[in-house]
Amino acid sequence: MILVLNCGSQSIKWKLFNNDLKVVQKGHTEVLDSHHYERELRRELVKINILDVDLIGHRVVHGGRTFIKPTKITAENLYELEKLDDLAPLHNPYNVLGIKTCQKIFIGADNVAVFDTEFFANLPEKAFTYALPNSIFEKFDFRRYGFQGTSHEYVAQKAAKKSEKPFGELRVITCHLGGGASVSAIKDGKAIDTSMGFTPLEGLAMMTRSGNIDAGIVLELAKEFGIEETNIILNKESGLKGICGAHDMLSVLEKVKNKDKKAELALDVFIYSIQKYIGGYFAILGGCDILVFTGSIGSGSKKIRDMICKDLSILSKTKIMSVETDEELAIAQKIIKI
Repeated sequence: MILVLNCGSQSIKWKLFNNDLKVVQKGHTEVLDSHHYERELRRELVKINILDVDLIGHRVVHGGRTFIKPTKITAENLYELEKLDDLAPLHNPYNVLGIKTCQKIFIGADNVAVFDTEFFANLPEKAFTYALPNSIFEKFDFRRYGFQGTSHEYVAQKAAKKSEKPFGELRVITCHLGGGASVSAIKDGKAIDTSMGFTPLEGLAMMTRSGNIDAGIVLELAKEFGIEETNIILNKESGLKGICGAHDMLSVLEKVKNKDKKAELALDVFIYSIQKYIGGYFAILGGCDILVFTGSIGSGSKKIRDMICKDLSILSKTKIMSVETDEELAIAQKIIKI
């Protein structure tokens, strides 16, 4: 059987599939204290009969330039993968922990990493290039990698199927809106742009991440607080949480219901940042056949979807869909071919 493990910074999700890719067992737990993460991970994994598992797929957020396609884990490439932790500090360390824990528990099973960045590996050069000196660009591999690609690809394909039109002939904008949030432009079955960049910090205003801000602000913060503290501020203390103090959308909406001005502003900033990307991608695609919303907020809140689409008259001829993502199934589909 195939186990797919999706380790987030505050959650652990897993599904066990048979060889027909039908779910036979699944689990999901929230981890509020990172110090107890490994303990909670083991509690989840011991629910599974170790003899049932012969293949394990892992969601890994950042693969850098080294890892693009699904990769069978070895001691050597796991060491290389750990070097990328700083590029996605809210995710990669937990992804790697998931791999190491499975290696200890499911001895003999093959572990395969599937990367969020895969779907965006072939972005046009003009889309992935940052306007930096060539020497720096080449030395540090600074480029737009894009993230949440497994989800964007899955829901775009599912939306195409629902529309009964070939995926390779459609212009699609996908909005994955959850704790992390991103928008992607897809044309003829291929991603041509996406809002997240070198790290998952770029793009939309998110629940705790700043999204796009003037680089000069980062420099000032680094001078004042140092690199490590600035990293924490931008990744964990900013976004909607930074504006109104609430770090999940349900809390933001509850505050808005109670006429909290800061929460109203936070929600406006979130909606506005998404609208700007939809408008921009509509332009570069030359129109949009399908606009897809997914993620806990995107497919989970009609109110948010309506707020985003309300003033976008450009969408008058666009089919708008809410599609639940299934990253675990998408990963299983990829690794069963290896």
